[in-house]
Amino acid sequence: MRKLHPVCHKCVFLPDLGVKVGKIASLFMFFYFICLAVPDAAQLNKVAAVVNGQVITMYDLQKEAVPELARARIKPGDKSRQKDVDAILRRVLDMMIMDILVAQDAKRLKATATPAEVDSEITRILKERRLSRKDFEAQLAQQKLTLDSVRKSIEKNIMRQKIMAMEVGRKVVVTPEEINAYYEAHKDQLFDRSGLHMGLLVYPPNVNAESIASQIKSGKISFAQAAAKYSIAPNKDKGGDAGPVEWDRLNPEWGERLNKMRPGDVTALFPLQGFKAQVHLFRPGGGEEKPLTLQEATPQIDAILRQPKAKGRFEDYSKQLRNKAVIDIRL
Repeated sequence: MRKLHPVCHKCVFLPDLGVKVGKIASLFMFFYFICLAVPDAAQLNKVAAVVNGQVITMYDLQKEAVPELARARIKPGDKSRQKDVDAILRRVLDMMIMDILVAQDAKRLKATATPAEVDSEITRILKERRLSRKDFEAQLAQQKLTLDSVRKSIEKNIMRQKIMAMEVGRKVVVTPEEINAYYEAHKDQLFDRSGLHMGLLVYPPNVNAESIASQIKSGKISFAQAAAKYSIAPNKDKGGDAGPVEWDRLNPEWGERLNKMRPGDVTALFPLQGFKAQVHLFRPGGGEEKPLTLQEATPQIDAILRQPKAKGRFEDYSKQLRNKAVIDIRL
């Protein structure tokens, strides 16, 4: 019997805590990968770990590891890179264990997701992807997924958001003194962010993402042109436009990334669900930046200062869950 070793703070469920585009991308990548993970039949019944009595099978682990394997350009079952495969499996297993611990803690916190909340989230996804219900279900059928399975996934995400709000969000405090100090030090960098959109470009593994990113940086090709030509994310025909950024719904990872950007900025390459990706922050139609007063900037500053505190609080919460758990890892 072994206790779980430290888990990376970028756990599986973090990208689902309020990033609208992250939800779309996560759902898309889930559709994309589910058909790629075809583990050896001999592995199906093996147990990878038991978490407070809940079993994680090798089948489940291998399926979840496919995005990580793709990012490392390792084919599932590649024996020549077994050490790399084992390292990825262990890292993904840690994430899955934390995912289970949070889900189990939902019972203590009485965190649930109602059918109406799930319906609302599906409606949001359809609107953002500009899909009819019929088209959405047709896509699920093509990927050999059921609407019921997607509903269960969304239900879990909503539940996790509520848990994080209770155990992390409500226990993070930003004082007026901290806000005033930040404003005085950064007032020239604070501007009206309403109406800003986020463009998402997710590169397929068979293109040279570094070369394309370099061309975007030099101005040889625009972000929108690159997204239309190469991206495998939704809305590529619209230059990757994922719609307005909901600043009050950003999770720590995405908040840290977007809060540092100004209109027109494009991020460096970063990993997303096993692929390389870039983000473009822009205001449709352009327009000048409007500086903010202290009162106007307070919500923005609060969000900026809250991110690192929330990250620290999440790590404390994760450690508490791990310390109380009985975890048997059998890899």
